[in-house]
This record gives sequence, C-alpha cells and structure tokens, in this order.
Amino acid sequence: METIVRVDLGERGYDIRIGADFASLLQVKGAGRSALILADSNTGPLYRDAVSRILAKCGHVCSYLEIPAGESSKCLEQLGRVLEHAVGAGLDRKSVLVALGGGVVGDLGGFAAAVYLRGISFLQVPTSLLAMVDSAVGGKTGINLPQGKNLVGAFYQPVAVTVNLQTLQTLPEREYRSGLAEVVKYGIIHDAAFFDLLEREQAALLRRDPSVLGQIVARCCEIKAEIVSRDEREGGLRAILNYGHTFGHAIEAVCGYGTYLHGEAISLGMVYANHVSGMCYGFSAVASRRVRDLLAGFGLPVQFERCEEWGRLRAVMSSDKKADRQVPMFVLVEDMGTVHFGCEVPEDVLQAAYAHVCEGERK
Repeated sequence: METIVRVDLGERGYDIRIGADFASLLQVKGAGRSALILADSNTGPLYRDAVSRILAKCGHVCSYLEIPAGESSKCLEQLGRVLEHAVGAGLDRKSVLVALGGGVVGDLGGFAAAVYLRGISFLQVPTSLLAMVDSAVGGKTGINLPQGKNLVGAFYQPVAVTVNLQTLQTLPEREYRSGLAEVVKYGIIHDAAFFDLLEREQAALLRRDPSVLGQIVARCCEIKAEIVSRDEREGGLRAILNYGHTFGHAIEAVCGYGTYLHGEAISLGMVYANHVSGMCYGFSAVASRRVRDLLAGFGLPVQFERCEEWGRLRAVMSSDKKADRQVPMFVLVEDMGTVHFGCEVPEDVLQAAYAHVCEGERK
C-alpha cells in the first residue's frame, strides 16, 4: 500500500511517496532527458541497476557516479567530482540529479543540483531510515567543512521524494539504529502521543516490522512536512527540528566525522538538551528518563565517554550555523511536544549538563 505525504510549498511543493516498490514509486518522466544517478559504495551495488532500468523506462538517459560511503564524502572534493561528472555526462538545465542513498548522498547531491547551471531538478531516493524521516525531506542541502557540519549549503527543494521501505531491510544494524534517533526526536518536539507509540512499538521497530515501519515513517514525514510548509527557510518554527543538534554536531566535528554516526551523536545531543531543558524550563526528570531509556533501548549512546573534550566542544558550538554572534542557540523542551527555540543558555548550565552526560547514571 502506498502513502503520499504532501510538502505544501506552492510552486515548489512536492509529494513524498512511501511504499515498497521502486517501479510504482519512481514516476518522474524523462522524455529523453539525461539523469545522473548519484549513489555511494554501499547503496550503488544494491539498487543502481533497478533504479536505472525504471528511469530508462520513464524516458531518462542515465549516467552514474559512485562516491565513498560515509560522512567524509560530504566535502568540497566530492562536490567537485559530482559537478565535473555532470558536465562530462552532458547534463543541461532540464536534466535531473537522482540521489540514491542516505543522508550524505542526499545532502551532497542536493547541493550539487542547486549550484549546477544555477539549479537543475533533484529527486531524492532515500535508502536509510535517517534520510527517509529527516534529511531527504525539506530541502536542506550542503556539505561539511573541517570547522563544522553543514557550514556550506542551500535550501533547495526536490521535485519528489521516493521512499521504498524495502531498502531498510538491507540497512546495516548500526545505520538503522542511528536513524531511530531522529524518529524519537519527533515525539519529543511535536507529538507526545507519537512518543508513546514508539515506546509501545520498540520491539517491532527493532525487528524492522514492515507494517510498523510504514506507519512510523509516514508520521515522521507528516510532521516534518507540516513544519517545513509553515517555515521553509528556518526563520522560526523549523528550528525545533534541531533539537539535540547543537551539541550533537559538535561531537561529530570534534570526534571526527564517522566516529559517531549522525544519529548516535544526536542521541547524545538530546540527552544533553534534556538536562539543559530541565534546568531552564523544568522538563521533568521522569520525562527525561523516558527519553534516555527509549534511546538506550534502541541501542543508541546516552553517555559520552570523552569527558576531557569540553573545551573543544564548546568552541565548535560557538561556530555552529545556528549560533548568534558566536553564542550557541538551543532548542529546549518544557514538556513532551512543547518546545522553545532560539534559547541562549547560561554558561554554568551548559557545563553542568555536560557533566551529567559524561557521568551518566552515576550522577
């Protein structure tokens, strides 16, 4: 059964099509136009041939480029490779770039599409849970710099998002669990009943039950589509999607991209934000423990082991793209589904929360 979620952005609006078959989901007509399929060394061997055949039947003339798997490919070097390949493949302004993979492929491919010939069509075909529920939806594209994550990028909406839930069955366990962190985030920031559902369906999600996954992915997409439709360029409300990301992005930068997967870093970031929220907005210890327990139940880290890194982490948070005059801004929770964004936090609170994350259950 196919589910369609609309991202309502007027002439830039598009559908998120959720199902279990590429043939029925990929319906972008080509009429002889060229298409560049961008994948990584994990997703390409699995899905390149199937996607190429379907796009060819839709009238596309396909070329293919594969990048190394991993966060380190979200860089200027790989961006240059994509753009040079696009020129060599003869892509023009009516061509389409197809991002077949997880968040790295989608972010890099989307940014390349945004800047090549000042913008060509872009199709998101996410194959990881994290990309399906978060990075493939909403038009954020970009690459990392050594100084921080996503410091170069653009808002650039895809023409469609095609979610084939069957691809989750081939996703490595660690990558799958990483995606569950962003799933948990939606319950915290927007939908307390959804958080309750995640607690009830924890076992089913861990065994990747297709019917439960379809329900969970669709609800995450609905929440993000609603938020993006109201605030496309993060002038206000959309900032709540960054819950846990200020500290989480700092962990990724300081520890080295790939040491912690994105969802693992965001799990730690949400534990950190919970403590800050408790001190600033009275987020209850009971609610904070529920979040921690669910994250831990999904096999995600909830205690940071490198406690000597505070100075470096704090410096990176000041250069975060959400910072205001080098002051880090936080999304904080008052209660499940009730959040505040653009919050400046006293320095002693930031340090106290860090001690909690490092000491874990001993505190």
